Amino acid sequence: MADQKKKKQQEMKYFDYSLLVVILFLCCFGLIMVYSCSSYAAQLKSGDSLFYLKKQGMALLIGIAVMIGVSQIDYHKYAKVAVLGYVLALILMILVNFTPLGIEYNGKKRWFGFGETSLFQAAEPVKVALILSMASLVNRFSKKIDLWRLQILLVVVEAPLIFLVTDNNLSSGIILLGIVFLMLFVASRKKLRFFMAVALVVGMAALVTVFADQIIELKILKEYQMERILVWKDPTAYALEGGHQVLQGLYAIGSGGLFGKGLGESMQKLGFVPEAQNDMVFSIICEELGLFGAVCVILLFLFMIWRFVVIANNAPDLFGAMLVVGIMAHIALQVILNVAVVTNTIPNTGITLPFISYGGTSVVFLMMEMGAALSVSARIKFER
Repeated sequence: MADQKKKKQQEMKYFDYSLLVVILFLCCFGLIMVYSCSSYAAQLKSGDSLFYLKKQGMALLIGIAVMIGVSQIDYHKYAKVAVLGYVLALILMILVNFTPLGIEYNGKKRWFGFGETSLFQAAEPVKVALILSMASLVNRFSKKIDLWRLQILLVVVEAPLIFLVTDNNLSSGIILLGIVFLMLFVASRKKLRFFMAVALVVGMAALVTVFADQIIELKILKEYQMERILVWKDPTAYALEGGHQVLQGLYAIGSGGLFGKGLGESMQKLGFVPEAQNDMVFSIICEELGLFGAVCVILLFLFMIWRFVVIANNAPDLFGAMLVVGIMAHIALQVILNVAVVTNTIPNTGITLPFISYGGTSVVFLMMEMGAALSVSARIKFER
């Protein structure tokens, strides 16, 4: 009894303050960049240079409140609502894709709302639901997770969500598929099949770029998808069309140099880079803060991912570990894809930079995920 009491006294609860600090820092930096990127456009659009900053700031306050609330709840309770979350996400995507509740913007039905009032971007809560459902499934079938038939079955279970999102939002569909892939990769002890799958996808992507003209003739891919591939291959040939945003973003990156022009001194944000505060915010970071600033931002994300790894490795159980792995996969994939698009390493898929790009829905649900990760960290115990 005395030994047990002494052991309990030596056990201390852990909370990852390092992760919390980097989250808040990225959010504050995001507010600064949103204002820097959007003040000119906001002044022209609404007569208020703070228009986008106010909306993002309000969303961030809501997100912080959500993060705090979620972090205070025992994460085990989330497993009990995983099925409900999946069903609600499925219903949401059906409503958005096939009913008037889906609001069309730039030719894509990505928003849920009423009439002309859009409430939130549907793909964001779907990401949360998919992470939660995958963590629950992996935890439930952990003893058989190495079986390839079971892995395929889990992909099939998540496939309806992925396909419904991909129909109008290719970039989010890629992220959802990537989250499922990475969660299964981490959970499984047999890694070779995953490396083979990656090699297959890379090979298929290479074939698409090499035989782009023939694929267009065969009409295998949609016209707008092939246009993006052609723009990626030679943006200067489409400088007045799809290549305009890519080229202006590259000009911004190239003109920043080592230390940039200075915060707020970007020229490309003055109407040259369309929607600079959204998908292309990284190009403005490069222009204003230079290569040094861009590397610092990437290092902050790497530090965040490292903290996720630490939490996942020390999580009290498999469900907590997989929940954090899913969140880590989401952040990592979104950062990689955004930077790759901005630098024209891959075709333009229209994806935001987490915590930094303008987008109220994105920041609220990202903060919800951060709250879940902090909830897992708060249940870690270690001996003093």
